[in-house]
Amino acid sequence: MIDDVLPAAVLGAETFGDEPDGWLFPEESAALGEVGEPRRREFTTVRHCARRAIGALGLAPVPLPPGTRGAPRWPDGVVGSMTHCAGYRAAAAARRAEVRTLGIDAEPHAPLPEGVLEYIALPEEASHVARLSRRSPDVCWDRLLFCAKEAVYKAWFPATHQWLGFDGALIVPATDGSFHVRVLAQRPQPAGVPVQFTGRWVVRDGLVLASVVWPATV
Repeated sequence: MIDDVLPAAVLGAETFGDEPDGWLFPEESAALGEVGEPRRREFTTVRHCARRAIGALGLAPVPLPPGTRGAPRWPDGVVGSMTHCAGYRAAAAARRAEVRTLGIDAEPHAPLPEGVLEYIALPEEASHVARLSRRSPDVCWDRLLFCAKEAVYKAWFPATHQWLGFDGALIVPATDGSFHVRVLAQRPQPAGVPVQFTGRWVVRDGLVLASVVWPATV
């Protein structure tokens, strides 16, 4: 599933359940702290996926503890992203020489709870979601919008070190499995950061998955 939303330069790994053979480095365990078993399993499994993705790049396993705002700290020369939701864990990684930044997010393919769309969506986005919902009611476009916004933030923050709220970018999904992103006014605008770009999405097996990838030449 994840390969459907990633370009060739990005390698992904996914699982639809927790991995019994997953393990953590001491640094990761310390960063996780005292949590319930479900949280420990998802934290461990998503890092198991990340180490598979890194291994596909020809690199040895390394600790991947959370850093600023919870973003994983990747090895030198590597960019990546992780995601997890009920019944799904995934990670993607690429060499920094080929990809500047990337973000992935997975969500259950179900309508957002009442009131959430109004909180996350700009008026233009809400209107677009309503039109798409009438045109293609088999897709939960409100959830897809939320998923795309999460993927955009996961790509944006590591590249810019700036917060990007739900109202910080206008996202327009399309029925062809893409979505267009226009970042709204940022002060100051980070040098070399695109203000418009595209992402990809897929809906399958009760899940929606979105990705954003900026090539190194952006």
